[in-house]
Amino acid sequence: MVMWLLMLLSPEPAVPEPHRPAPDSRAADRRAMVEEVARYDRLASAEMGRPALSPAVLAALGRAPRHLFVPADLQSVAYANNPLPIGHDQTISQPYIVALMTELLETSPGDTVLEVGTGSGYQAAVLAEMGVVVHSIEIVPALARRARRDLAAAGYAGSVIVYEGDGYAGLPDLAPFDGVIVTAAPDHVPEPLLEQLASGGRLVIPVGTAGGHQELLALTKSADGAVHRERVTAVRFVPLTREEDR
Repeated sequence: MVMWLLMLLSPEPAVPEPHRPAPDSRAADRRAMVEEVARYDRLASAEMGRPALSPAVLAALGRAPRHLFVPADLQSVAYANNPLPIGHDQTISQPYIVALMTELLETSPGDTVLEVGTGSGYQAAVLAEMGVVVHSIEIVPALARRARRDLAAAGYAGSVIVYEGDGYAGLPDLAPFDGVIVTAAPDHVPEPLLEQLASGGRLVIPVGTAGGHQELLALTKSADGAVHRERVTAVRFVPLTREEDR
């Protein structure tokens, strides 16, 4: 543990500010998407007994340029509140689910987050708009390369670092993380991800079988290492791919 004297003398590390996308023709589409997500959330949050999405999360959703993370032939529907295919049997998540998982993570500016399953890079972009640094792992090399390229083009190279590999094991050399988010569904909670979670940190993860019942879980790690598990809602995610599955 770092001594308090060092904490007082050492400057806090600078958190890279995302480069805001320049104004573009899709700004109105982003606003409409955020309004749709907020309407959807009013019904969903009441049904789940949860607070509504925070203004900070909705604002981050409104800044991240989703159209830069979808295939060219889906540009016209980039801001629909639906998941979309991105190739390699993977999808870009529904904007509402991206917002909900971001909310559940309960990050603060300056936090460091581990993301398992970079996919398109969109979830990482939204997290970067929340002021956090994201270390993201993608097992499909072509998707990792594309996400790295698209994140850089959108101005997030300084706040999102993309790695290629099996995310089940996390990134132990960089642990602990203030939050961990998993964007594909394993059939159980990976123990390495819990081990790499900082005290007080949150792990947000869909768990269940492919094509079967899946639940979105939010797990909080207490100071004594105990884990509190919250069941949030039923979801449908692609399965988490492991190295031995390829």
